[in-house]
Amino acid sequence: MAINMIETVGIRFKEGGKVYDFDADGNKFNKGDYAVVETVRGLECGLVARANKGLSEDDIVKPLKKVIRPASADDIKRLEENKAKEKEAAKICEEKIEAHGLQMNLVDVEYTFDRSKILFYFTADGRVDFRELVKDLAFVFRTRIELRQIGVRDESRMIGGFGMCGRPFCCNTFLNDFQPVSIKMAKEQGLSLNPVKISGTCGRLMCCLKYEQDTYEHLLRHTPKVGAIVETQKGRGRVIENNLFSGMLKVTLDRNPDAAPISVHRHDVKLIKDAQIRIDREELEALKGIE
Repeated sequence: MAINMIETVGIRFKEGGKVYDFDADGNKFNKGDYAVVETVRGLECGLVARANKGLSEDDIVKPLKKVIRPASADDIKRLEENKAKEKEAAKICEEKIEAHGLQMNLVDVEYTFDRSKILFYFTADGRVDFRELVKDLAFVFRTRIELRQIGVRDESRMIGGFGMCGRPFCCNTFLNDFQPVSIKMAKEQGLSLNPVKISGTCGRLMCCLKYEQDTYEHLLRHTPKVGAIVETQKGRGRVIENNLFSGMLKVTLDRNPDAAPISVHRHDVKLIKDAQIRIDREELEALKGIE
């Protein structure tokens, strides 16, 4: 049975933001072009992050809207004007926040393409009563105002920066969506559970812990864990150290526990009883709030 393919184009509306699929509707786009499309917020002009690509109906998130037109010179000019207006709006909003004495941090400002609404993104430790602030902003800008409280991960995505690896933030460059990251992943990957070493600039667990997790899970299924009981050619013993990638184990033999452990490959032992990777309460308490 023939698979029905639809030619799509990937559009991004904010730097580091998610890429959305649109029906190219017969238009040819190159990466870096601009296109005008219809979204739930109305007309938007976005950057082509992925050129034309055929996708099957099963791979498409529906409903799939069509590109309205390639962006014209006037469209791109408006986009640039909006960016300039956003900087001015941010300055005014920060002054109003200070005047109202609100405990909130303005992160970003965004005009919709048709300028029918201005969105102000902010972070705060708790709930903020910003009703009077909205009234002030609506009086100044004479348009619809929306304030959105965001999390620290979204803040890092919007602002950008460099991680401890020396590269730009993944969330600000190529990650379309945040993937769930857990302390268990760090434990399974044998990392030091030091918050400074496993958390990003945002203060949450590094997104890159997710990248190799499937590999670690596969290796853990085939490698006795620390604490496992195994049978070796020299007798039964307990695994005190393992190297997931080389497959080498260090085993303390039951018949001579005070002797130096032997080194043996995982293929050369028989697993009697595997151990579990656990996170104790002290570790959890030290890492509280970074997941």
